[in-house]
Amino acid sequence: MQVMFLMPTIFERLQHSWNAFRGRDRPIQYSDLGLSSYRRPDRTYLRVSNERSIITAIYNRIAMDVAANKIEHVKLDDNARYVETVKDGLNSCLTLEANLDQTSRAFIQDAVLSMFDEGCIAIVPIDTSIDPNKSASFDIQSMRVGKITQWYPEHVRVQVYNEKRGIKEELTVPKRMVSIIENPFYAVMNEANSTLQRLIRKLNILDAIDEQSGAGKLDLIIQLPYVIKSTARQEQAEARRKQIETQLAGSKYGIAYTDGTERITQLNRPVENNLMSQIEYLMNTLYSQLGITPEILNGTADEKTMLNYNNRTIEPILAALVDEMKRKFLTKTARTQGHSIIFSSEPFKLVPINNIAEIADKFTRNEILSPNEIRSIIGFKPVADQQADELRNRNLNQNAEEVAPAPLATDEINQNGSQEAVENESSIDGQDNIADMPMSEFNEIASGSNTA
Repeated sequence: MQVMFLMPTIFERLQHSWNAFRGRDRPIQYSDLGLSSYRRPDRTYLRVSNERSIITAIYNRIAMDVAANKIEHVKLDDNARYVETVKDGLNSCLTLEANLDQTSRAFIQDAVLSMFDEGCIAIVPIDTSIDPNKSASFDIQSMRVGKITQWYPEHVRVQVYNEKRGIKEELTVPKRMVSIIENPFYAVMNEANSTLQRLIRKLNILDAIDEQSGAGKLDLIIQLPYVIKSTARQEQAEARRKQIETQLAGSKYGIAYTDGTERITQLNRPVENNLMSQIEYLMNTLYSQLGITPEILNGTADEKTMLNYNNRTIEPILAALVDEMKRKFLTKTARTQGHSIIFSSEPFKLVPINNIAEIADKFTRNEILSPNEIRSIIGFKPVADQQADELRNRNLNQNAEEVAPAPLATDEINQNGSQEAVENESSIDGQDNIADMPMSEFNEIASGSNTA
């Protein structure tokens, strides 16, 4: 019996098994795989002026914080309240996989970085359910970030990565088909004489000075004990300079000797200027205009600082992304039916763990969150209990099972039932007697009861 049981299992394993190294001896035509590159061809590379400065750190920090928010394709009710998440290709691109090379989070980070660097970008649908040129009711299966190279009245020329060929190509697409997103901080970051561009120029000057000072030159001036005016004296001074250079180059420790009458002046001292003060001023101005602080960059900001940063910096960027995608990727009919694209953040990310218990008590007591929702916030799995999904105050309210009275015994039910029947009969008889009673007798009885 064991042999009959094991034989089909082994056969199925041999039939359906797969190994990545199997068949590797078969020659592979690398030309059939497409173009190859030692660097990732679809990755966004910033401009040299931005990449060589500390501005890249600011770009990357903001882009990561924007990508940390959740963007979804949802359906809303008449009061613009969340009803359900729409399970379609667009929502998959925004929450799981944007294209073959990028997850949804990497895609949003790429879009924000490109927007900061270029000032304006385009989100181009690559794979759709139907041709967007024939109908506006198409479902997006994949999308990529494109660089706008040319503007037309109703079209744009976009440079976007072609994953089929492995290179970036230019496409001319209608404006109604792609999301064109402009940097909300364009006046601060991308204008020719903006604060950020001035800061980049100052930083480039500082880098040039540092390179000159670290080039290995001594920058010496040798004062000879004679006047150098004639050609013979100039030739003699040039020979003396070469002699000192030879001594320094041939010496193990870079030591040379001079005559007692010669005087040497060294020039490679730090130049005293106000360049650093200007850079500090521009840096502080940029921080204030972008709504960020050094504490945000090094991760030591408190809750109030992060709240101000999220409201002044992150929210405008997310709104620019979401509003444009909602305008271009959702038809007017879909928006009328309640479809929308929204973003949401996790409000408990900055809450210390010692405050979670108090917050959980207030939210469950005021029937805002259920226990299972609180468990998911703090990282625990939900429990398989219907009561854990109920919105109720557990300090006051009780279940219907708890409020229901305990079942009575059979004798008690019979006794109570007979007593209630007698009381009902007496009350009915009393009502019948009162109905048949003359008015004079009824008045006498009523007056007697009042006097009593």
